[in-house]
Amino acid sequence: MHNALQLYAVVALTEPLPEANLQRGQVGTVVEIYADGACEVDFSDTDGQTCALLAVAAHQLMRLHYSLVSAG
Repeated sequence: MHNALQLYAVVALTEPLPEANLQRGQVGTVVEIYADGACEVDFSDTDGQTCALLAVAAHQLMRLHYSLVSAG
């Protein structure tokens, strides 16, 4: 899945990360992509304040889309 993620992509967690106090569905922005496919993600609140900034495995992330994407 990491091939689909790009810098500044808006993503959501597909599983909770209790050690970072983040729940499934938490939304963040990819701010770095590492060679192993992991992504540094900035999880912010509605005021833009960072709640957590951490590396997350690509398989734990789902890219969010704001417009229709062709299935083909």
